[in-house]
Amino acid sequence: MPAAQREAVRFIVERHGLSERRACGLIQIGRSTWSYRSRRAPDDDVRSTLKDLAAKRPRFGYRRLHVLMGREGHRMNHKRLYRLYRSEGLAVRKKKRKRLAGGVRTPMPPLARTNERWSMDFMEDRFGYGRKFRTFNLVDEFSRECPAIEADTSIRAVRVIRVLDRVVEERGLPESILVDNGTEFTSRALEAWAHQNGVKLHFIRPGKPNDNPYIESFNGKFRDECLNENWFTTLDDARATIERWRRDYNQVRPHSSLNNMTPEEFANAAAGLRSATPPSDLQPQRLNGTGLSPTSVQ
Repeated sequence: MPAAQREAVRFIVERHGLSERRACGLIQIGRSTWSYRSRRAPDDDVRSTLKDLAAKRPRFGYRRLHVLMGREGHRMNHKRLYRLYRSEGLAVRKKKRKRLAGGVRTPMPPLARTNERWSMDFMEDRFGYGRKFRTFNLVDEFSRECPAIEADTSIRAVRVIRVLDRVVEERGLPESILVDNGTEFTSRALEAWAHQNGVKLHFIRPGKPNDNPYIESFNGKFRDECLNENWFTTLDDARATIERWRRDYNQVRPHSSLNNMTPEEFANAAAGLRSATPPSDLQPQRLNGTGLSPTSVQ
């Protein structure tokens, strides 16, 4: 029953002294509707948990918060959670994006296992006092895992190789790596490393970052949820904060393209099947309409 009608009936009864029957007749609602009281348990605990999660993760929308609420033991229909989410004023402010030019794009072929193809890229941010620093980001395209984020004021090709060697010791060599045409990736040092380890380097078209959609998608999340949400005072502070976010991304944050599993959970589940091609429910969703197949890039 709308709150306005309930208040109207109450006003007529209290102010004019009419009976409930007469007041309901004037408002044209049934007495059973007026006398009904909801038996639903109060939402105080649910609202409190929802507000706590939203405060810790201010860039999460209601769908991702719905997954986290389920982990906390509050299982409910997503539409009910959305109503609570809106009533508490928790809606995430959307950021306008530039309109991209249309064009025919060839989707990348689906991947079947971890270490089949990695992507890597650089990003830039600033400390609180204005000095710039860079991050080197690495992503496994199959599981969406982020094996490493290296932060420093300067990162050259030799440093990239050191990071790759460290990751290879932990999880093995990739079959190929998709990169842009930055000087660190076109260097002779990285070319020699790839040749020595039997890793294929695929370069996207110059000036076409959409050819590398997985790392660009990751960069967007990293920027929105970590870099934009923190004020870095020193390099050590930036490294510690970024590493905490990277671990949270791999182990806690639900990923919508992985059926709301975390990247680590998805990788473990796929590895446990011991199959070259996971079934459809363990096949990560491709980024629709973005990217080119490795055979079509330079």
